[in-house]
Formats: sequence, structure tokens, C-alpha cells
Amino acid sequence: MDYIQEIRRLKKEKNAVILAHYYQTGDIQDIADYVGDSLQLSQQAAGTDADMIVFAGVHFMAETAKILSPDKTVVLPDLEAGCSLADSCPAVSFAEFKEQHKGHVVISYINCSAEIKALSDYICTSSNAVKIVDAVPKDTPIIFAPDKNLGKYLIQETGRDMVLWDGSCLVHESFSIDKILDLYKQYPDAHFIAHPEAEEHILKIAEFVGSTTGLLNYVKNAAGKTFIVATESGILHKMQRDNPDKILIAAPMLEDSTCACNECPYMKMNTMEKLYLCMKNESPTIEIEDKLREKALGSINRMLQLS
Repeated sequence: MDYIQEIRRLKKEKNAVILAHYYQTGDIQDIADYVGDSLQLSQQAAGTDADMIVFAGVHFMAETAKILSPDKTVVLPDLEAGCSLADSCPAVSFAEFKEQHKGHVVISYINCSAEIKALSDYICTSSNAVKIVDAVPKDTPIIFAPDKNLGKYLIQETGRDMVLWDGSCLVHESFSIDKILDLYKQYPDAHFIAHPEAEEHILKIAEFVGSTTGLLNYVKNAAGKTFIVATESGILHKMQRDNPDKILIAAPMLEDSTCACNECPYMKMNTMEKLYLCMKNESPTIEIEDKLREKALGSINRMLQLS
């Protein structure tokens, strides 16, 4: 089957829009109507006039789209495409944690469930996190969840002392500093750049730390030729298209990492076949109970207003 032709046909037939994250496989990125980071995709989901949103990403992203566009049909190619970071913050446990820190404003990274969004005052992405933290009055204590590594980075960047939930991403916690330093010996002129979800010791040796979009822009504008990139390797597809003459190297992983490489196993669960089938069958759909959706919407809207 020619999946490209069939997906294009279904997109027109069903008035569908395909949103894809930069961590999706290259073929899915190429057929998407819009490829972006979490903030950009949220903005697209909020403003689309399509009848069906096909979210080529992971579950929390499709949930966010449904929260923002409750009247749209939102489908995810594989319902099992979850997120290790979101899974590290169960709602029941986080509600107890929040109760232990009364009077704190809760800022949660968008990589979390709808239940955590409903327990939050603000949502942020890696591209706007500093702005969101700075928007909270200086004398107001903050809980930051669920990513402890991004939280530590924000403490350094903003000077705010925040209470951190102990969560992390399995990909961004698996980079090997020893192997990265060995790469430097092979490519002494290379620029090492990293996403702030990476561990603190990795960020310390990075020449630039930034969001997914920030990393893309840095490589595009930097004068160097060789870049070692510490984030999910799906970003290299867009990065290489934008910079065909530059050498891009995915940062190496730990020897004992449970990941075969620096790919998110959940992001890569989506395939062209599953994308086609979910559009054809309009399933699996994302459904969120109204009361939960309304609570979660408040924290997302506060982010979008500040962004």
C-alpha cells in the first residue's frame, strides 16, 4: 500500500490535520501538516479548524490537544505510546506531595498526564519554562514537576528555590559523559549541545542548553560544522534537512542503558501503517471527562497566555 497517497487522501476526505513531534520518525515528520515542539503543537491544536486532529506523538500530547479542542476528534496512532517522564508522576502520589507543600504554586512540565495538569497552576514547556517561573511572584514558593533535571536547570537559570518532584525521562538520563568526551577526541572542533532534561553533569559540559526548537535554531545559526546533540535522536531528521552540509552526531548512551540507543521507545511506536489505520478508522480516540478537562485547561491556558 502507498501509505503516503492514502494518508493524503484521508486527510482531505476527513478534514484532518496531522501534528507531529520532532521525535517522530522521518517519514511521519515528512507527511505531517505541522512538525514542532510541545509548545508549538499545543498552539496548533488550540487554533486548528480541522475536524480531526491526528497526533503523531505520545499520549500526553494527544491529551493536551483534546483538552484544548474538546469538540474535535483526536486520534493517536498507538494508544500505548506513553511517556516515561509522565509515568514517573502518578496523580495520587503527586496530590499527596502537593498537600505536604501547601501555599506553593505548582508549575508542571507539559510532559505529564491530564490529572497532573489539573493539579497544576501553570504548565510549561522547555522553551518557555524560564518565562513561566519568572511570572510567579518572587515571594511565592514553587513546586516544579515532574522533571527534576529540568527543575534543577531552572533553579540555576532563574535563581528561584523550587521544590522538585523526583521524575525523569529515560532517554535524557541515559547519556554517557565518558563517551561524549571520547567523541570530542575524534571531533575536537565539535559543538556539544543538550536539552535541559539531561542530567546536570551532562549540561555542565554543554556549549549550549536549549529546548527542542532552541537546539534546532542554534545549529542553524552557529558557524561550526560538527555538532554532538544530546536529546532524542528524532530531532536529527529536521536538523539535517535544515543543515545538509553540517555533521550531526547523536550523543552516545550508557553501556548498561535499557534503551538500545537515544531513541524514545514510545515516540517510535507510531508508524506510517498505524497513522493510516487511525485515520481510516478514526480510532483510537482520546477522551477526557469534562470536569478533569476543565481543570487541566486552566493551567494550559495560563501558559499559552504567557507565551
